[in-house]
Amino acid sequence: MSQGPAGHVTRSLHRPHTETARGVERRRMLRRFLRTVDGVTIEAAYAPSSHRSDDLVIVVAHGFTGDLDRPHVRRAAGVLAQYAAVITFSFRGHGASAGRSTLGDREVLDLAAAVAWARELGHTRVATVGFSMGGSVALRHAAEYGASAGEREAREGREAREGRADTRREARTDAHPDAHTDAVVSVSAPARWYYRGTAPMRRLHWLVTRPVGRAVGRYGLRTRIHHREWDPVPLSPVESVPLIAPTPLLIVHGDRDGYFPVDHPRMLAAAAGGHAELWLEAGMGHAEHAAGDELLERIGQWAASAAG
Repeated sequence: MSQGPAGHVTRSLHRPHTETARGVERRRMLRRFLRTVDGVTIEAAYAPSSHRSDDLVIVVAHGFTGDLDRPHVRRAAGVLAQYAAVITFSFRGHGASAGRSTLGDREVLDLAAAVAWARELGHTRVATVGFSMGGSVALRHAAEYGASAGEREAREGREAREGRADTRREARTDAHPDAHTDAVVSVSAPARWYYRGTAPMRRLHWLVTRPVGRAVGRYGLRTRIHHREWDPVPLSPVESVPLIAPTPLLIVHGDRDGYFPVDHPRMLAAAAGGHAELWLEAGMGHAEHAAGDELLERIGQWAASAAG
């Protein structure tokens, strides 16, 4: 396997697909393994737009326990392909990607590698669309890779004073100068870390913090979870949102989300100070599984318009 620059192609992966209702999208996919700045190999796939040919690409960041071949991820990618080319990838610890999941911490590096690949492919406009954990990653990615130099310096100084400076950030942003996004959509994302206010989130915390839970994740959910706690604790989604402007931001959340109630999206929107759009979707549950085609079409339309 090549030891090429971070975000560059390391080797190809070709898998034949049987024809389905979305068989055209699958047959046209270009699959590659990418390498992140911390050396993790990430499986990714590129599909050109099914209806348009321009410079826009949408990079989809799936939720926890997903991967690029999960049916709900492929369905979302197929709908979004009506408006742009689409890159999907599997976060570390998921699918055929290497490494172990860090629940949204180092996954920012995975998204950065996918965005950098999109620009290597010639796309000058990139929109990121993240679901649940992927939504929190999309927010943090937009804050870390899209902020101006002055904003980054102010944030890093503030974090240093608070004793939680992340010394990894400067090295990874310098390694990915082309990893910024032009528009960001966060769907069903939490506003804050360590939330245990709903039964599904209490089960998730058991899954990731207990050895037996991580075994269930590995063998039952095909998700390999890192055993170490965060050190330092990464910037939370609500802390990231004020740093995203002027990049266009859309926050989408269902009013029947069983994981994160509606105070989470409202907190995120409030932190944006009027910069973000907030869509509270009536009757919608959580993440990709609950996002209907009509909503995904509206997200695709928004991304195509907002990305400039």
